[in-house]
Amino acid sequence: MGSKFTELAIDCADPVGLARFWCSVLDYGVRDEDAEEGVVTIGPPAAGEGAERPGPVPPVLTFARVPEGKSVKNRLHVDVSPSDREQGEEVLRLLGLGARRADVGQGDASWIVLTDPEGNEFCVLEGRRP
Repeated sequence: MGSKFTELAIDCADPVGLARFWCSVLDYGVRDEDAEEGVVTIGPPAAGEGAERPGPVPPVLTFARVPEGKSVKNRLHVDVSPSDREQGEEVLRLLGLGARRADVGQGDASWIVLTDPEGNEFCVLEGRRP
């Protein structure tokens, strides 16, 4: 058996603020916060005791404060799929949370590229997926 994807680490200037944004995007909650170290980990809501979680458990995101800022296009990015609305409605919701539109040369693609409040690119896919 191979490895499981359990965590994505993201360097940032404001771990608390960026964690708040991504909690709103993904309907996640804060799992751990170390103010002294400047690290915040967020993840999906925990299943209640004795409850079964169907399917794979989504990875947690860990935001760590670093002194340097983002300087170039991400080589790795998150894709999100709206679960209860159409792509355009989700894009409007995310823009309201602080995302911004981005042009990374995607042309006439079915996905929409946005950036989070610190400029990290992510895509909103067209189709809804479970």
